[in-house]
Amino acid sequence: MRVQATNSPSRFEVTTDGAGVVGHAGAALLRELADRLGLTRAFGWRVPGGRRRHLDAAVLRDLAVMLADGGDCLSDLAALQDQPELFGPVASTPTAWRVIERTAKDPNGLARLRAARAHARARAWTAGGDPAVELLVIDADATLVLAHSDAKQGAAGTYKHTFGFHPLLAYLDRGPAPGEPLAGLLRPGNAPAGGADDLIELVDLALAQLPATGRPVLVRSDSAGASTQLAWHLRDDQVGFSLGMPIDAHLREAILAQPEPAWTPAIDADGQARDGAEVCELTGWIDLHTWPEGTRVICRREDAHPGAQLRFSDHDGHRFQVFVTDQPDHDLARLELRHRQRARVEDRIRAAKATGLANLPFDRWRRNTVWLELVLAAQDLTVWAQALLLDGALAVAEPKTLRYRLLHTAGRIVRHARRTILRRQRSWPWAVELARAFARLRALPLRC
Repeated sequence: MRVQATNSPSRFEVTTDGAGVVGHAGAALLRELADRLGLTRAFGWRVPGGRRRHLDAAVLRDLAVMLADGGDCLSDLAALQDQPELFGPVASTPTAWRVIERTAKDPNGLARLRAARAHARARAWTAGGDPAVELLVIDADATLVLAHSDAKQGAAGTYKHTFGFHPLLAYLDRGPAPGEPLAGLLRPGNAPAGGADDLIELVDLALAQLPATGRPVLVRSDSAGASTQLAWHLRDDQVGFSLGMPIDAHLREAILAQPEPAWTPAIDADGQARDGAEVCELTGWIDLHTWPEGTRVICRREDAHPGAQLRFSDHDGHRFQVFVTDQPDHDLARLELRHRQRARVEDRIRAAKATGLANLPFDRWRRNTVWLELVLAAQDLTVWAQALLLDGALAVAEPKTLRYRLLHTAGRIVRHARRTILRRQRSWPWAVELARAFARLRALPLRC
């Protein structure tokens, strides 16, 4: 029997005589955005040591751009170093390491990084990146970052029997658009998920990132944040709360005591009734004397998904979720929907892990705290680019999609009539979107 060959002949030749060709052309958009919004200038506090070829501010900016572009270690800075026609002179890996070490050793280094991000955020919001919402919602959540060596300072066993770190993160919920990173707190792997002191520190850092708008603020958390200490701290700051609550035997008894007419249909994001889900208020059934005045308890019951394993707190095929809040709204379904939407923070954390958080590359704790702040700065640049410069699907795209369509695309640098021009492939489906993004970027005032 004759078998037909499946190997197709080569249709092209490979040569090394090209000139002016660059990759990662779209990453230049983020680099210039950092300059336009003043992030680079804000990074550039004075440090001792005399004149240097590479300013620390430019190195920190390039590291943030490298992370947004998909890098996860210092050596990935080569993606920018190897293309001087596009990015100009970029620091070497040893130079970048020294900048991180100087920043980490500076007693105010981390605070200055955070202040630089807050400064750039205020400019981004003024330029049109302000989320058009009446209520600013901050989501706090913890995640695990694995370490594969006990030589990393602070790495420890986690509650999931893994080994690594247990950072806390806070994001501003921007609806279906990517959430805006506000704060991160590096913690050892054995840190408790619901440590009230850590949550309070995280919330304070997140609130310090918000520009002064006069709008009310709400903090959401899962049951790890169910702390009267946190609730009272937020009340003192005139910030609302919506915190998940673990279900114990007393709370389960109160849930099961509710008459059927007390349950009202839950709703989905489009306002339509959610199949198999109802909500009710338990405020009068629970002792809340240690909580701030006006605290309420709201419960959602929902039919268990097929194959789901029921817990002791479940009953008659229903799953229950409970949260406490001080919001005065009488629409229980709306309050429950708002709390349920905190699940979007899981997507934001997943995006952070795709932007350098999956790997804390240094052995010393102080350097990894700087790395975490640069990860947040990288997410900042991506979110601001999507809010200010992009439309449609690109404005809500995941990091992987955004890199494929814009950041990692190739181009050719040509010079004509004393101009330097980046030419994109005409047939690339998103070539026009990138050109439009650069045009919008250059309409912003320049603050290097």
